[in-house]
Amino acid sequence: MDTVHHVFRGTFVHSTGSCDMEILENHILGVGSTGKILFLEDARELAKLAIKWGFDERKMEELSKNEFFMPGMVDTHIHAPQYSFMGSAMDRPLLEWLEHTTFPTEEKYTDLQLAKDLYSKVVRRTLKNGTTTACYFATIHTDASLVLADLTYQYGQRAFIGKVCMDSNKTYPKYIESTDQSIEEAERFIEVLKHKNYARVQPIITPRFGLSCSEKLLSQLGTLADKYELRIQSHISESVAEIEEVLKTFPDYNSYTEVYSKNKLLTKKTVMAHGCYLTDEELSVFRTKGAAISHCPNSNISLCSGHLDVRNVIKQNVKLGLGTDVAGGYTVSMLDAVRKAIETSKILFIQHKKREKENRKKEANQNENDAENEIKSAAQDKVEKEHDYKVLSYHEAFKLATLGGSQALNIDHITGNFEVNKEFDALLINPEAEDSPFEVFCNIPKEDMVQKFLYLGDDRNIKAVYVAGRCVVPFQNQA
Repeated sequence: MDTVHHVFRGTFVHSTGSCDMEILENHILGVGSTGKILFLEDARELAKLAIKWGFDERKMEELSKNEFFMPGMVDTHIHAPQYSFMGSAMDRPLLEWLEHTTFPTEEKYTDLQLAKDLYSKVVRRTLKNGTTTACYFATIHTDASLVLADLTYQYGQRAFIGKVCMDSNKTYPKYIESTDQSIEEAERFIEVLKHKNYARVQPIITPRFGLSCSEKLLSQLGTLADKYELRIQSHISESVAEIEEVLKTFPDYNSYTEVYSKNKLLTKKTVMAHGCYLTDEELSVFRTKGAAISHCPNSNISLCSGHLDVRNVIKQNVKLGLGTDVAGGYTVSMLDAVRKAIETSKILFIQHKKREKENRKKEANQNENDAENEIKSAAQDKVEKEHDYKVLSYHEAFKLATLGGSQALNIDHITGNFEVNKEFDALLINPEAEDSPFEVFCNIPKEDMVQKFLYLGDDRNIKAVYVAGRCVVPFQNQA
């Protein structure tokens, strides 16, 4: 039987399969030596738990009145090499941004010292901001991608590392591989990382996106993912211009989704970033395949790409998480992703209300003959459907940033909330931290405290970060 390593008493906030946000006050959580959660019980059971698990009640760690634990946040889409220009070059649309800023920057990662310096900073910064799991795009360079894997392991972050594959680049042809080289290097990356035997750092198959890959490369990457039973990440339907170019490049395919699906790249272990313009038919394919979407609202707004209708994705029962998409998004903070997801939902709500008003106006102008009554009825049905549109709540956004992200990456059996036998990936939140960006007033309800943190908090409020039971922030002397 596992032995108790940590025991905490206080408030725990998490999501479950049936509840977007559950707040458990005055509870006790035990973490075993393997990093797994052994128990989460009401504090009235303390004496029984101490006897059952053999721990000293006097060594239990007590949270202060306003502190609480929440699950670590899961960034389902982030480009590590782009961290160097995060917060700049935000004035171009997607394809121009790639040509003029992204590709020239990523090309430099043949320099392993540059890679080590930059990747060390991005891993530290994401951990400080509460990202316990990150799904990283690296570059086309195998050795530099392995540097990123080594650093995530050393700092204790749970991570999926993608050595980027691309054999086509019309806008910046210097940053490219041959098809055979891309496959060979992807397999070398997989094999080397596999032999490092990192428990929580794994390779992920990473075709950059439809425009950067030939059909042959996509097909062979699908075969490689199947051979090694690996997860897959890429981009899909981020902008209208991108979709148009993809359909020109692959004229024998009916949709962007079909390009991935027919090449075995849409599986229950796939997460695709953006999906702003996916049709209901395409979402149905995602649902059937078990594939997930990474919603990156900051990036979608910053690059003027579009808005993902999260409410419709949820309605279509497609797995969904949040991503920062650094540096299309200008911050590594998953709290920002939570806020921007809610704001995007409100923008779409306003658009729905506008259409509702227009539909009512059309309805009022209809005549009373039989044919026009049919039109009137259809218009009314649409009005009622539009009227039912609901803004994403902060409870739902919280779930997307934690349990939803773990579901999107197919690790919800390992982490994502505080269920017994899952690994303890957690953030200790102190709303009253020194120099906190918000004030705490007396006797504030716990739910309001959580909401204030989600809307107003930042890394100053994150007192400690745990991954699989190990305290990784504050930093020790890693790397």
